[in-house]
Amino acid sequence: MKKTPVFLDSLVTDMLRLRAICPFSWRVFQFRPISCEPLIIQMNKCTDEEQIFDFIERNKAILSEKQVGCAFDMLWKLQKQKTSLLKNIEDVRDHPQFLTLRNLATNKFKLMNDDTLVNVLHITQRFDIKLLSEFSSCLADQRLYFSPLMGKIADIVHRNLETTQDLSSLSVLMVNISSLISRHFQQQLVNKTELLFDTIDSSEVNVATRITRFLRNIKYCYQPLLEKCNNIFLSNVDQLDLDSISKILRLYKLLHFNSFEFTMMAKKKLTEMIPLCNHPASFVKLFVTLGPIAGPEEKKQLKSTLLLMSEDLTGEQALAVLRAMEDMESRNSHLIKRVTSVLHKHLDSYKPLELLKITQALTFLRFQRKEFSAKLRELLLSHLKISFIPTEVSFLVYAISLLPSPHLDEVGISRIEAVLPQCDLNNLSSFATSVLRWIQYDHMYLDSITGKQLKLLQKLDHYGRQRLQHSNSLDLLWEELKSVRGNTFPESLLEETIATLQHFVDEINYINVVEIASFISNTDYLSTLLLDRIASVAVQQIEKIHPFTILAIILPFSTLNYDPPQRDEFFGTCVQHLNSYLGILDPLMLVYLGFSLATLQYFPEDLLKSIFNIEFLSRLDSQLEILSSSLSARVQFHLMELNRSICLECPEFQIPWFHDRFCQQYNKGIGVMNGAQQQIYKMLAEVLGGINCVKASVLTPYYHTVDFECILDKRKKPLPYGSHNTALGQLPEMPWEPNTEIVGSRLPPGAERIALEFLDSKSFCRNIPHMKGKFAMKKRHLEILGYRVIQISQFEWNSMALSTKDARMDYLRERIFGEVKS
Repeated sequence: MKKTPVFLDSLVTDMLRLRAICPFSWRVFQFRPISCEPLIIQMNKCTDEEQIFDFIERNKAILSEKQVGCAFDMLWKLQKQKTSLLKNIEDVRDHPQFLTLRNLATNKFKLMNDDTLVNVLHITQRFDIKLLSEFSSCLADQRLYFSPLMGKIADIVHRNLETTQDLSSLSVLMVNISSLISRHFQQQLVNKTELLFDTIDSSEVNVATRITRFLRNIKYCYQPLLEKCNNIFLSNVDQLDLDSISKILRLYKLLHFNSFEFTMMAKKKLTEMIPLCNHPASFVKLFVTLGPIAGPEEKKQLKSTLLLMSEDLTGEQALAVLRAMEDMESRNSHLIKRVTSVLHKHLDSYKPLELLKITQALTFLRFQRKEFSAKLRELLLSHLKISFIPTEVSFLVYAISLLPSPHLDEVGISRIEAVLPQCDLNNLSSFATSVLRWIQYDHMYLDSITGKQLKLLQKLDHYGRQRLQHSNSLDLLWEELKSVRGNTFPESLLEETIATLQHFVDEINYINVVEIASFISNTDYLSTLLLDRIASVAVQQIEKIHPFTILAIILPFSTLNYDPPQRDEFFGTCVQHLNSYLGILDPLMLVYLGFSLATLQYFPEDLLKSIFNIEFLSRLDSQLEILSSSLSARVQFHLMELNRSICLECPEFQIPWFHDRFCQQYNKGIGVMNGAQQQIYKMLAEVLGGINCVKASVLTPYYHTVDFECILDKRKKPLPYGSHNTALGQLPEMPWEPNTEIVGSRLPPGAERIALEFLDSKSFCRNIPHMKGKFAMKKRHLEILGYRVIQISQFEWNSMALSTKDARMDYLRERIFGEVKS
């Protein structure tokens, strides 16, 4: 066996601390030999390794740090002079006097300057990379991620990456240097890791964890590597303890990576630990890890046990519990009060980012206590007044904007203005969201918007535009945009962002296409130039795109209701790329994929039949148990929408409708109309000749909800409904049987059923009045059900042309009867 390198963590750490405290003293006052030149001259005369090792053995008691460095230099120079066949690196590394030399380097460590130290490490690394990885970990333990030494280590790794074969040591280095390296170097490390992955044993959980952590550090959800790491975790799940499972699930969450199999195995193993964790520290970790994926019974058990321990929680543990409750969507008032009482006691000790997390969690959990909120606001403001870091200022302002009184005083505004020139797009987007929330609050409760608020928005817009206009590559721009959710951008800044992305459209490729597509999905901004490029990249480079990311590529087309020029080739290529993976795709992802394609009127039979079968639906039920209640409801609703779409648009597939009970439960809360709908309802009653000639909030077969319905006979005269008409705010009735004959059902000969839909701004793309995907799909479905569909756009209804009641009445008559008032 190879001997372990002897740069001990504790010694290196002590030396680093000493360097930080007194960086010059040891070099000035340490004893030095009068002259070290004779020894170095002797060393330079050595012609092979054995002569150097003999020299080391004879002089080890008197060698200085400079001479130790020279010895390493000589050993490497001799290696460089040899051909690859004559190199004897392993012999040198395993020689007893090489160990002596490393011991001497350890003892002389504090005397070496940085260049000598890194040079020694560099040379030693050529014999054994493990030594370099251990030293990088010592720096990491001291939080010296951005130190010059770590930078030099990163450079060594970069220069020797091609010849590196030890993935275990490389994975340590990757994590430790991840804060310093370029996007190009990140990709090189990912590629190297893929090449070396099969060289590690399937039991190397720590290596797989470090690789996952590296991907998290560089914010890169690289599916091929994550799948390989996940397979190692799955094959070693019995050996994973609470800490390991907690770390893996946290990394997966941050990377937005889903592994149904690992989560289910983790849930089973963690559930077995509940009776074994009887200490607050271990139980809190179990609560935080298991809570978000636990079933109802496990959650109940976790909460009841935590209530008994709540008084013993530390401030850090209370914060961890609160954030877990946010993930669990648990609004247990008794437990929230207990946890917040602990938080209140420790509020003064929390850092700004922790105060933000507390504010976000309590806002989500709808916790309101004036005394607590006032103290929180006071602390956030005090941190804001002294902060000068743009990111910190942005999240302090964001936290304040979430509180009951979100506006800022002069000091707060001046602090924002002071950091604006240094802000990236993520900071500017956060500021804009906060200021808009602040404006909305003041307008609602104080009925005023100040000039200072508007000036601040203008400055945010100015610096955002300036930053975008100075972007000179898509890679650099994306470093700022990848943490931004497109739906939080103010209108003008979003327009400039899309224009900048369009400028770099030719730089979109298989590496960044998924991220760009995801960003566009969130913006609701239709750019045909960008979408056409995404489709083109997918078609031309599909083999380089991971199948599990196909959903993200299709999503913007579905959301924005856009067919690229090569529509059939694009969708066909994407689906074909997925076909062999249908059996192992995450159930949630497959449901979303099927729904997205159905929105676009694309119905691949193999994919749909892989969803609508007993085995898949059973797996989906298991997954729904570990999702939050809101996400579980969204998934079930999308499955219903997909089921409805197939029944209406592809009856030849003979997939049965099985969502009656779900829809009846879901539709209990509908029937309440907003102000605009009530206004239209009253006008429709006038236009149609009475309240009994229009029905509001109608449920159709397959449970679409129609805002208003009326029936015209063959002479275009309104037909009255019976006394069962829906009053304002009441639960609507279902007039037809779900599976009756659809077209012309229960209508007199020649009559037509009309659906009137009021579409607000959410129904359209953000930049143009182009209807989004799911609203276009609803129109198709209503037409299949036999309706003539009239869609009333908010933009039309609130336009200058329809600014009077008479104009609106004429508009309704024209849309319904085709009449134009002379």
